[in-house]
Amino acid sequence: MSDVKNLKTLADAAVAVLETADTREKATLGRAAVAAWRDGRFEGIGSATPPERPGRPENPALRPPREVPKRKITEAPGGRVALLHALAHIELNAVDLSWDMIARYTDHDLPEGFYIDWMKVADDESKHFLMLSDRLEELGSYYGALNAHDGLWQAATETASDLLARLSIVPLVLEARGLDVTPAMIKKMREVGDDASAEILQVIFDDEITHVAVGKRWFDHVCDREGKPRIETWQHLVRTHFRGGVKPPFNVPARELAGFAAAFYVPLGEEFLAQQEDGRDG
Repeated sequence: MSDVKNLKTLADAAVAVLETADTREKATLGRAAVAAWRDGRFEGIGSATPPERPGRPENPALRPPREVPKRKITEAPGGRVALLHALAHIELNAVDLSWDMIARYTDHDLPEGFYIDWMKVADDESKHFLMLSDRLEELGSYYGALNAHDGLWQAATETASDLLARLSIVPLVLEARGLDVTPAMIKKMREVGDDASAEILQVIFDDEITHVAVGKRWFDHVCDREGKPRIETWQHLVRTHFRGGVKPPFNVPARELAGFAAAFYVPLGEEFLAQQEDGRDG
């Protein structure tokens, strides 16, 4: 149901998107909800209880990362399809993470701008998912054809009860990581002659800068409101809630464009490298 006429509030719409299992329908409903808000068709933010897990189709099967296809970019389509499928899965999770941000924290006395910002992020993520899905079909595949893993939603579950932790991990670790790795993907896609995929990745990269900026703006807002130091709080929450480590190298210029200063993440990058070195020495 991509029709939002029976939904009274933005929170109702967020839950409806989260509960939708069909992936294209989920993305389309989300975009319709954003348009409805902009047209003044909702009665306000409202409140609602999001599901513990979002609706999902039967496929892709969620498997351990070792059982997810390798993503080597070559002229042969197999590796590019695997990469685009993995990215489509990330973007689908990002759609749900954005709407979950809206629905889950309606009782946190946040300004309306918080919800407007995350709607814009949600709209972008839906756009990205649909672009990647279309590209997979152009390459003879489709979203759901390959295995995927569930790490992104595990991060959502880990931070469900703590807004600052959610803001720390989702936009400021996971999306920020996209700023680090996407330029190399774009370059490699162009090198193998896949300009169509490269253009999609460029759109995603440009939008991700704004998403990291949204996360940083609201992380700062909540820290300041609660009288917590920004850098120390972020580092503590990442150490507590994110097990993968903050991996260098970092795309410092892109992170700076998002207002995300190196003083936050470089120390954790150094910790990650030290732990890797200790593991090799051991």
